[in-house]
Amino acid sequence: MNNEVLALILGGGQGTRLFPLTHHRSKPAVPIGGQYRLIDIPISNCLHADIRRIFVLTQFNSASLNRHIAQTYRMDLFSPGFVEILAAEQTPDNPHWFQGTADAVRQAARHFDHYDADYYLILAGDHLYRMNYAELVDAHIDRRADITIAAQPVNVEDASGMGIFRFDEGGQIVAFEEKPKRERLHDIGRSMPVGSMLGNAPPDKPFVASM
Repeated sequence: MNNEVLALILGGGQGTRLFPLTHHRSKPAVPIGGQYRLIDIPISNCLHADIRRIFVLTQFNSASLNRHIAQTYRMDLFSPGFVEILAAEQTPDNPHWFQGTADAVRQAARHFDHYDADYYLILAGDHLYRMNYAELVDAHIDRRADITIAAQPVNVEDASGMGIFRFDEGGQIVAFEEKPKRERLHDIGRSMPVGSMLGNAPPDKPFVASM
């Protein structure tokens, strides 16, 4: 797993919903549990899955995040592993900053596309969860998928604030809507029982949302 996967962790945007915690820092740099930061969660998940080549893509309010990464993750000089910052930049060919999550990966690709990686794991840097990424990659390989997306069951109250999937019986995503209004949920979210795709999902969480 170590040499097959390259992880790309997104530094996030302005984080207005966590204001004033994000007044002087990005969301992934928000403290949690005293000495830790939110960014430590996906990095820890990567390291536990033996994924040790990690880029963190940063842009907004990134000084404290950059400092935390530099001070916390110092790999052995003889190890091929690393946790490295890729900051947004302007170039003669591209005068624009990151325009979103997908654009951040697109613009940063010139810095990592020469690495010998079979798979790319794209993660949010501001989510609080525990996940075995090795199992996710193995499932992706077993299904011979082009892209695999991690999802979770959510209730009606939370669905309007998240990206909601609709999928067919084979688990293929056929539609996606970002933060749909309440009246749209019935049309886009109930394509099939959630439990059939995500295990024993509770009945009060009938929608499938991106993580």
